[in-house]
Amino acid sequence: MTGRRRARMAPAETVGDCVDPGGLQHAARMQSHELLKEVLKKTSAKQISAELGLSLSLIYKWAEPPVDETGSGANNPLDRIEQLLKITHDERIAQWVCERAGGFFINNPKAKAQPYQLIPSTNSIVQEFADMLGVIAVAAADNTITPAEAKAIRRRWEDLKSVTEGFVRQCEEGNFTELKQAVTKSGPPKAE
Repeated sequence: MTGRRRARMAPAETVGDCVDPGGLQHAARMQSHELLKEVLKKTSAKQISAELGLSLSLIYKWAEPPVDETGSGANNPLDRIEQLLKITHDERIAQWVCERAGGFFINNPKAKAQPYQLIPSTNSIVQEFADMLGVIAVAAADNTITPAEAKAIRRRWEDLKSVTEGFVRQCEEGNFTELKQAVTKSGPPKAE
């Protein structure tokens, strides 16, 4: 490693999930060196070293925790990807990595703090799904799907996944709990 100080980054805010329909497990909360240590249990460091044309000691350094803020550890490729994401704020980097892993990237929208968002949130999912079906129906009307139509379908699909992920995160964070308690106390809302 060069004599430069290694800038240690605070853990990035949750950017999104890399979802792999094939079942590959992604360790979202692990530190990069911890993940690489796990990877080296399954894949030979010698193989990685040889195929990347890097020294074996560097590969092992990637799996070591930083000793202190002086930069004693090696800046591994995962740290660099995190740095690129923080610097550019461009989700296409994450999308590219997820695609290479056989998955896709879903942005994790920030959950809203308002507890009375259950119905609007549910309606958003239904509307996004309806919009996606509309795009598919228009595209398939002539029994062919052009590359532009496929791109439009993909865009609507990504929007639907993002809205649905936001809803699930709200549920997980308990943002609908107060609404449920209010309905239980006063009975179901009356139609006007």
